[in-house]
Amino acid sequence: MSTPCLLTAWSMCESQLRGYLRHQIGRDDADEVLQEVFIKALMQGKLFCAVDDPRAWLFRVARNALVDRLRAVRENLPLPDDLPAPQNELLPAVDDLNRCLPRVLSELAEADRLAITLCDIEGLSQQELADRLGITLAGAKSRIQRARKRLKERMIKACRVRFDEDGRVCCFTPRPPL
Repeated sequence: MSTPCLLTAWSMCESQLRGYLRHQIGRDDADEVLQEVFIKALMQGKLFCAVDDPRAWLFRVARNALVDRLRAVRENLPLPDDLPAPQNELLPAVDDLNRCLPRVLSELAEADRLAITLCDIEGLSQQELADRLGITLAGAKSRIQRARKRLKERMIKACRVRFDEDGRVCCFTPRPPL
């Protein structure tokens, strides 16, 4: 039996989860993984209501289900015995960085926010964005590219995001939500 807190969290996050999954693995597989995530949340019962951040929990479960699915189809090769063990790097979790995103996204211009929300969060293709906005595909590609650049600049400034020599996020300062 579903709880009201699960239904509320699900209604707020379902389209974002679907967009994220579609972006990662395509439409058909994304819907299957989305169903798995809902079932796992449903199985939590009343415990789901005790989760501090339901959105982060749902995305973490979705990411884990996605990783499990990708591992199942990926060929594994044996590693050589003389391969040195990797050093533990303390990189910020993507979920933690996501705490900065809603506030920074709300500070962008409406056109940038719409392009990022539709393509990167809800999973629309750039052609679908062009059709929806009544612009050319080239115009949509340009718009999303500029919006992503401004979002990155804003994240760097507002959340003090820094990158390592490989271009990966190495550290940042979270901003409280609005």
